Amino acid sequence: FFSTRSRTMSTFAAVQQAPVDAILGVTIAFQKCTAENKLNLGVGAYRDENGKPWVLPTVKAAEQDLFAQQEAGKINKEYLPIDGVPDFYNSAVKLMLGDDCTPLKEGRNCTVQCLSGTGGLRLGAAIMGRYMKGADIYIPSPTWGNHKAIFPQEGVTVKEYTYYDPATCGLNFDGMIKDLQAMPAKSVVLLHACAHNPTGVDPTEEQWKEIAKVIKEKQLFPMLDSAYQGFASGDFDKDAFACRHFAELGIEMMLIQSFAKNMGLYGERCGAFTVICADAETANRLKSQLKIIIRTTYSSPPGYGARICSTILNDPARLSAWKAEVKSMADRIIQMRKDLYDALKANGCPGTWEHVVNQIGMFTFTGMKPQQVSILTDKFNVFLTKDGRISMAGLNTAKCKYLADAMKAAITESPDA
Repeated sequence: FFSTRSRTMSTFAAVQQAPVDAILGVTIAFQKCTAENKLNLGVGAYRDENGKPWVLPTVKAAEQDLFAQQEAGKINKEYLPIDGVPDFYNSAVKLMLGDDCTPLKEGRNCTVQCLSGTGGLRLGAAIMGRYMKGADIYIPSPTWGNHKAIFPQEGVTVKEYTYYDPATCGLNFDGMIKDLQAMPAKSVVLLHACAHNPTGVDPTEEQWKEIAKVIKEKQLFPMLDSAYQGFASGDFDKDAFACRHFAELGIEMMLIQSFAKNMGLYGERCGAFTVICADAETANRLKSQLKIIIRTTYSSPPGYGARICSTILNDPARLSAWKAEVKSMADRIIQMRKDLYDALKANGCPGTWEHVVNQIGMFTFTGMKPQQVSILTDKFNVFLTKDGRISMAGLNTAKCKYLADAMKAAITESPDA
């Protein structure tokens, strides 16, 4: 046998320990905390009023139906096609772009099933790295952390454009337009379709029209990332406004859809990736190459989540019931915003807090500084990311006053942080 001392140095000896993911780190710290009165506002997943994950009734019903089909021999566990379940991804893109979408009617869309939002972004990055060489991607400042990490994996340079205004906790629209106008032609612009993460700050419909106008005039290439359709406002059509407006501009674009949040299928990795091309022939050729990228990356996508989605999206009664469930989640989050705002006003917390109700979606960018966040965590066992982002889905009615009082204490103790 060989002793420990006689072993040669590992091939991987020079590999450095990677930092813990910021959001995962919040959850780990929360789990380690033994205090009874603790609050996890870092998690990016929906929780019900009791702080529990919610499996949607329509999802449960679809699962029962799929099990019955499997028992009857109608479906099985065989590999899916490389591009996934057509009934799923075709209905998914119609959900976003609408039945009357011109590019869909003309067959100008190249659509495939993907591994939720991250997987769709990675496919977009792969297309950029292979077929859009020299084009940089511009992401909003700030944005979801993975946006900055994904694109360099395919050799794509990531740059930022102005988005959030810390002074108002709102959109710096003028700064955004100025940056768009300064971008080189053919640059890719990543846009959050709705419920911007982490800020919760979205353009108005009129602002979206101006953004789209500049992008078209400057010959930029939009990439719309949609993780929250229906989940932001409770209205699927309203949340689809930006994507539908861009799709009718007559320009090429990419669209990433995730069903993690709005269908609660976080662990099923279910999404759709679409490229709208100039013509149907180009879309067909691009899809042939996209299938090679998929084949050499993960061969084919998983079937379970896609079949759940397809079962719901292609049945009018199930679809209507699901939309009502999504609206109930959106309405609860909107109510939590109101309750927190009322509690902050009632306790006289320093600052203005209108942005809590003006922002939209799962997250609120509170404007709190890292030192204030540390006080929240260390003294009140409230766990959130250092940038002051809180998940409204992790809050419930009983905890609103506690959080508001903790925020007041942290800001009062460290007002100039």
